[in-house]
Amino acid sequence: MDNTLASCAAPTDREAAPLKIVRLEAIPVALPLKKAVVMAGERIERAYNLLVRVEAANGLVGWGEAASAPLMTGDVLPGMIAAVNNHLAPRVTGQDALHRAELVRRCAHALLHNTGAKCAVDMAINDLVGHYLGVSVADLFGGAAREVLQPMYLLGNPRIEDDIAEAKHKLEEGWSFFKLKIGIKDPREEARAAIEIRRHLGEGVALCADANMGMSFANARLFADQAREAGLLFMEQPLHSDDIDGMAALARVSPIPLNGDESVGSIASLLALHRSGAIQGANIKTIKMGGITPTVHAMSVCGALGLSINLAGKVAESSIAAAAIVQLGCVAPNLDWGLNITNHYLAEDVTDTPLRIERGTVQRPHGPGLGVAVSEVKVNRLRVK
Repeated sequence: MDNTLASCAAPTDREAAPLKIVRLEAIPVALPLKKAVVMAGERIERAYNLLVRVEAANGLVGWGEAASAPLMTGDVLPGMIAAVNNHLAPRVTGQDALHRAELVRRCAHALLHNTGAKCAVDMAINDLVGHYLGVSVADLFGGAAREVLQPMYLLGNPRIEDDIAEAKHKLEEGWSFFKLKIGIKDPREEARAAIEIRRHLGEGVALCADANMGMSFANARLFADQAREAGLLFMEQPLHSDDIDGMAALARVSPIPLNGDESVGSIASLLALHRSGAIQGANIKTIKMGGITPTVHAMSVCGALGLSINLAGKVAESSIAAAAIVQLGCVAPNLDWGLNITNHYLAEDVTDTPLRIERGTVQRPHGPGLGVAVSEVKVNRLRVK
């Protein structure tokens, strides 16, 4: 073997491993929401998420998280647990976590799809490495380009009056970025609601809409035409994830830019959507891409293609995943379509000090790894038995 190539190879189990992984545990949790969130296709009252706890021989621990998402990634808790225990844990246990790029590759090839399980493992390993090196996840991926981010607030009440009242209250608290849920009612009614919310909030507020694949082409076009005065930043995934032709046709006539979400699950999908002109930006989620490492790659591709980036978590993830998104948001090449963390929708979190949004902004945690301290007492209380 060439000596140069040999020197670059990952160490075997027989060689010294400074950060040897000795245990990787899949922990299912049920996190209660403050109030139910209604969107096209589902009503969420409790978030069923997978936590991954990775432990090194030196006693250091890293944490990762991924939300179950049957309508987005196809992942459900039992399958995520099986994927971690039966396929991913054997690929990384006994290995040196410092060789995280090689471990990502191993997990990527361990089984098809299962991006949620891969995400939680990758996140936990990066958190562990950050703790060992004494640096943040943002530092692991080149350093932060920004320190303060502006997250969006989701409005999903049954009545427009309630959305307006809630939005005005949040505006007083300092929020200035809001997302509407559409694809549930008549598109004309939803367009009127968007215009009415804009009227109450003013022009200085960023406003977008998310259909979660709940619209037909005709309804999406009708909404886009009639909501023109609302000045929406983007309309997110109005059509089904596999309807690239429909999204491309809609993008040609819509006065509102289109944001791909459920249709974006890999670099290949980003390239295909961009080639067809189906999107002007992408909602990038760690659970869709398979973790922090592939999300960084996806954001770089978006930057190269000139696509806007919306970085988001699923409703609802704890401060573990939220911290990962904030760290990623600080290294993103652009974040012109904003950030959506979701731990503030939870009635209970799993960290000692939940990530906080104050006056409509969130600051990057500066501790090592993800920068948040997980409470194992809280994890055990919220664990699905």
